[in-house]
Amino acid sequence: MATDGVKIIDGDLARDTYNQIMDLYDSGLSIEDIKGVIPFERTELGDDTDFYYEIFVTAYALAFWEIGGLTDSTLEEVKRVIDKGAGVKVWEEEADEKEGKKRRKELDKLWLKISQPNQKIRKIKKYRKIVNLFFQENDVLVFKIADNYHAMICAKITQQRGQCSYDLVATTYKGKVKPTLDHLKSSFISGLKIGSGYDPDITVSYQPNVDSIWAYCGQSNFFFGLNYNLVIHKDMASFKDKFEVVGKLKIKDSFKKDGCCGYESSFEDVSKIFRDIEDHMRVFRQWKFPVSLLCELE
Repeated sequence: MATDGVKIIDGDLARDTYNQIMDLYDSGLSIEDIKGVIPFERTELGDDTDFYYEIFVTAYALAFWEIGGLTDSTLEEVKRVIDKGAGVKVWEEEADEKEGKKRRKELDKLWLKISQPNQKIRKIKKYRKIVNLFFQENDVLVFKIADNYHAMICAKITQQRGQCSYDLVATTYKGKVKPTLDHLKSSFISGLKIGSGYDPDITVSYQPNVDSIWAYCGQSNFFFGLNYNLVIHKDMASFKDKFEVVGKLKIKDSFKKDGCCGYESSFEDVSKIFRDIEDHMRVFRQWKFPVSLLCELE
């Protein structure tokens, strides 16, 4: 099961659903506009669809109850899903009866809560945005470990709920010479293949041009995701001088999908990745994809 616990907001799907709604709410969108961006509808979620649908429905309903946008029709669907008990059954089968009872208790608590009007609607939160950034999106960051140069690309800068991160991706460049952009154009970027439960045409509609990656791999119908090494702004302050910006490389927007993420809080954390980048990628089941394929090159 791809969830971390029996609570309503546990695991990636629940957190993503809840946080996406709250982020849109805090950005000033109306409740109707939020529903337009994140519709309340059943989608195919792969294996154990009923289990994951329960997670989606309950997280969605809790978020909209908190912001004062829960409708009677959504409430009725929550009741239907809770009564079906897909989540309780999965917890009983894959964990034990005790965990199933814990999940049932959480669902009952949720129902008791959201079936009553919310008397204290959550206020819109205003978060501070970092404006004095150390690096910019698409910056190529070169650094040295022992006698060799390496390079990362700042693919994104994420500012969310008051926290700013530099979302870096590793390249396979390693050499005695400080790399230029021309050197990097023949290098590779660390990424992942993510299984798709959709037909190939639908997969491409969700991630345009992913079929070009399929052609390169000789394999079809998967999503591509980058392997991100995230560095929080306050952590980057302590070792930003280890990096030198040598230019810009823009990874195509459709290829910036998250594959997996890890947080690096020091230059030593970054160094561990690059002491043997090929072995690191093998251990974490990452693949390498050409810069020439993933990036917009002149």
